[in-house]
Amino acid sequence: MQWYPWLNAPYRQLIAQHQQGRAHHAVLVYALPGMGEAALAWGVSRWLLCQRPAGLKSCGVCHGCQLMQAGNHPDWHALAVDKGKSSLGIDAVRQLSDTLWHHAQQGGARVVWVPDANALTEAAANALLKTLEEPPQNCWFLLGSREPGRLLATLRSRCLLWHLPPPPEAQSLAWLRKQRPVDEAAGVTALRLCSGAPGAALALLDASQWQQRQQLCDALFALTEQGDLLALLPVLNQEDAPRRIGWLCSLLVDALKCHRAAGAGMQNADRLPLVHALARWLTAPQLDSALRQWLRCRDRLRHVVAVNRELLITEQLLEWERRCNAVPGKIERE
Repeated sequence: MQWYPWLNAPYRQLIAQHQQGRAHHAVLVYALPGMGEAALAWGVSRWLLCQRPAGLKSCGVCHGCQLMQAGNHPDWHALAVDKGKSSLGIDAVRQLSDTLWHHAQQGGARVVWVPDANALTEAAANALLKTLEEPPQNCWFLLGSREPGRLLATLRSRCLLWHLPPPPEAQSLAWLRKQRPVDEAAGVTALRLCSGAPGAALALLDASQWQQRQQLCDALFALTEQGDLLALLPVLNQEDAPRRIGWLCSLLVDALKCHRAAGAGMQNADRLPLVHALARWLTAPQLDSALRQWLRCRDRLRHVVAVNRELLITEQLLEWERRCNAVPGKIERE
């Protein structure tokens, strides 16, 4: 599993807590996508299951380390969503709990890794809560979450919340440049669009993903000149529509910054001409209104089951057009 330099400090802190005998039995890691929390959990797990740890490092040669390297350590348990499913049910949690109450097969610690605690159903979360309230001896839980606020409050209360913040932008940009050739404007843009998470920025800079964003930007630039809002429909109506709408929202936010003379910190540093064109095309109230509408649209796409994506986006574009046409001098369709 790939290791990332920004994980060094939190890894040392977590291991130091174990060395000092004050580690919490359940750590809830709050991190953005692309921060590498799975690698952090793996590294901490290796140290906990190592039979002869050397300071902050696992020895790499003991039987425990060999089993971890092979990916089949009997005392390391990953509680993840099965392929094709969207949630973790109570049966998987109960089965895990029963296993944990038996003696560790290697005679040492037992470690549980839950990559997405938000995937737990309410019944599964309550079942896991019972184990966290009275955990077996020498049993450690590592949970990951993008939105800890959406977790069961009682489950959160049994965990130590560990925030994994993005590294400084300059450090992240230097790391990105080591991974692939990238100019500064594109690298900065990718980082800011991903809230500073370097791994997610690297994925965004992949040729296929980056081209999708460029297509959206080009279509939006043409829109500022031609005024045909429905031309955005084929660009937005894709499987990853929430992500594309997020890109659109970031451009609207940057255009608002232009109106308010807040040019520093533009997210779309590589598309400043488009940002200025949007600021000339729409007033600040129009940009603010459109931004709020698109954020609501994205939220519905994410959380409403079986929503008609094409109909929802079409409705949003027509509403945006109606609001633009309500102001004299704005878009007038032929």
